[in-house]
Amino acid sequence: MGQITPINAARPKVLEFFAGIGLARMGLESAGFRVAWANDYEPDKKAMYDAQFPHSDEHAFALGDVGKVKVADLPRDAALAWASSPCTDLSLAGGRAGLAGAQSGTFWHFIRLLKELNDDSPEVVVLENVTGLATSHGGDDLSAAIRAFNDLGYSVDVLAMDARRFLPQSRPRLFLVGAKNPPEDVAEPNSELRPDWLQWVYGDKSLRTHRAKLPAPPAPKLEGLGEMVEEMSGDDERWWGAERTEAFVSSLSPLQRERVASLRRGSGVKYRTAYRRTRGGVAVWEVRPDDISGCLRTARGGSSKQAVVRLGNKRLQVRWMTPREYARLMGAGDYDLSAARNNQALFGFGDAVAVPAVEWLGQHYLMPMVKGTMARAVVTERASVQ
Repeated sequence: MGQITPINAARPKVLEFFAGIGLARMGLESAGFRVAWANDYEPDKKAMYDAQFPHSDEHAFALGDVGKVKVADLPRDAALAWASSPCTDLSLAGGRAGLAGAQSGTFWHFIRLLKELNDDSPEVVVLENVTGLATSHGGDDLSAAIRAFNDLGYSVDVLAMDARRFLPQSRPRLFLVGAKNPPEDVAEPNSELRPDWLQWVYGDKSLRTHRAKLPAPPAPKLEGLGEMVEEMSGDDERWWGAERTEAFVSSLSPLQRERVASLRRGSGVKYRTAYRRTRGGVAVWEVRPDDISGCLRTARGGSSKQAVVRLGNKRLQVRWMTPREYARLMGAGDYDLSAARNNQALFGFGDAVAVPAVEWLGQHYLMPMVKGTMARAVVTERASVQ
């Protein structure tokens, strides 16, 4: 009689495409998975990845262009493939070239490798990207992505989830979950995870989709930024000097200036975040009105870096947000930053997926599907050996 492997004998293996600094890995492994292989093309991100995760003979990292990855390099027994493909060509900050763009188009190499795995392709796949994927080229890019998964035998569910449900940061993202053996479709009313603007996906009869039954996610946070801020004295050299701070205040609109002045006069200390934007060809600062961080971005220039504003007790101080604060706002407060340069860390976190969002998806959706498939495989194996 053949030996039947217990369902919980091992943590299901994952292929991690476009791994960045490994935040998806952190979330997936917290949910019970084990990342066995990863890929990214940026040496600076791999350096941070290597510092965070101890070397293991059970894990391989392929540094370089995903277009040069060969199927022979991939483990053949992975249960899940995760891809946080570049969003540059899909985001508002990019050129909106969509999936045909040079960076976001790397998605097609992910599809190629899944196809070349043939019968060894994972039971479950996930594509994580910005919500702009849903409207890119009038929805054609999202349809094309779903059809690509359909052609490989996957039914697709599409979820919209904001990291703000877990962290004090506004960071909406789209998750395409593909399954070879999807759960029973639940034709539920529009939910928090499948809002009105995604419903057209399920109404398109040319697409093979499903809607898994999921618990309600946590309610969006309304506060908590102050808990993420690094403690530092008022005379720390990272706070801007008087001249630079005055220039910051002078650039604010009258409405924002009055809001900031009111917070400054108040008792106690409050924190807000600010971005530099161009309005009418003029660079200005805009301060968020709430106790939530704006969406962290890749720090390629000053306009993409976020500032922290400390207000109260008749004082106002401004400085750049620190790498540790970026890490905390991504749910990776203990991330090893010992060898990372400042901008290297800001870029790595700004280009990543929030850890608790991945963990929630892993616990409530991905792991139950994978274990369900493994359970059916055990039943089939038992029947075949009897």
